[in-house]
Amino acid sequence: MHDLDTSGIEKRCKEILSVFKGVLAWKWDNRFETVLAEFGVDKKDDIQEILGRYLSFTWDSASIGNAPHIVQTINDRLGRLRAGQLLLTSDPNGNILIYCAWWPWGNGKTISIRIAPSFKQSLDSERVEKIRLFRGWFGV
Repeated sequence: MHDLDTSGIEKRCKEILSVFKGVLAWKWDNRFETVLAEFGVDKKDDIQEILGRYLSFTWDSASIGNAPHIVQTINDRLGRLRAGQLLLTSDPNGNILIYCAWWPWGNGKTISIRIAPSFKQSLDSERVEKIRLFRGWFGV
C-alpha cells in the first residue's frame, strides 16, 4: 500500500528553503521537474557549504559509477554528469532522498542548482500529487 506521507521530505525541503531565503530565488524547471536557482560563482563556497548540511553525499563524473542505483537513476534522468558538475544527495539509503544538481555554466560566472525529492516508491497518481506539494513548499 502506498501513501502520500511526505512529512519528512516536506520538513527537509522547508529547512533548505528557509536557509536560502533572501539568498536564492526559486523558479520551476519543467524539463527536470525540479526547483531551479542561479547565482554568481562568488557565492559558490557559501551555497555549497549550506547545501552540504542537508545533502551530505557528493557525486561527480568520476565517482557516479560507484553510486547506489537510485542515485545513478537520478543521474540518468538529469542527462548524466559532465566534468565540473556535481550531484549532491541526502543519504541514498534513507527513507527520504533529496538531490541537487550543481551545474556551473560555460561562462565561468554563473552556477545553477536544481533541487527535488526522489520518490522511491510511488504510483503515478501519487507522484503527480507529491510534485504538486513539492512545488507548493517552494512557492513555484
